[in-house]
Amino acid sequence: MVAAERATGAVAIEVRGLCKEYKRGVPVLRDISIAFPDRGITAVIGPSGTGKSTLIRCINRLVEPTAGQVLFHGLDMVKLRGRALREARRRIGMVFQEYNLVERLSVMENVLSGRLGYVSPLKAWLRRYPPADIDAAWELLDTVGLTAFANQRADALSGGQRQRVGIARAVMQHPALLLADEPTSSLDPKTSVEIMELMTALADSRRIPVILNIHNVPLARRFATHVIGMAGGHVVYDGTPEGLTDDHLKQIYGGEDWLE
Repeated sequence: MVAAERATGAVAIEVRGLCKEYKRGVPVLRDISIAFPDRGITAVIGPSGTGKSTLIRCINRLVEPTAGQVLFHGLDMVKLRGRALREARRRIGMVFQEYNLVERLSVMENVLSGRLGYVSPLKAWLRRYPPADIDAAWELLDTVGLTAFANQRADALSGGQRQRVGIARAVMQHPALLLADEPTSSLDPKTSVEIMELMTALADSRRIPVILNIHNVPLARRFATHVIGMAGGHVVYDGTPEGLTDDHLKQIYGGEDWLE
């Protein structure tokens, strides 16, 4: 394994000895241990099938780890059940590759759904949110540039606009951590840059640490403050984007013909 430069300072979340097997005896994650910094953007890079999405989804228990710990604000997420797990998840926002919006609802309703964990089931069903939540939703729509689209159905939006709604919805949770699973993979290059600029601005202005997995190495180098490189279910690089060399990339992706 390549000696990697580890981030120093405060930690947002830490995984220790994390393993995941979908099929017994065939590990996808192999004894992963990472301390994610509590500021900026951490980009997880690596080839398809190396476990990047599994790692992101194990953090908030969308995927159940086979072994290991996920330590978040003094709690081991792996051990939580029921109400305790729901309350912990409220503090972890999630942005999805395919947006995961409710297509028949309006943009505003989708953004407000980020508060579902904080209102009663009856009020959620009646869509009666506190005035402070509505004000916060309007503020976020302005931040992501979608105020004029507040009353449009989600299925009338472009891909980039849908991802902006997904980001606003996640931030509506007032999260202590934001996860993003391939947030730019369905977008064109220009829109991908815009989405990364937006996530960087929100991470900075609201002091929300972001962990995202991404195939685009130039985007990772441009916007991330911390990079995790994975290959074969292992971490082979853990450090700054400036320290990520072609030799690291060869180890992560294999070969060198794809390097410019």
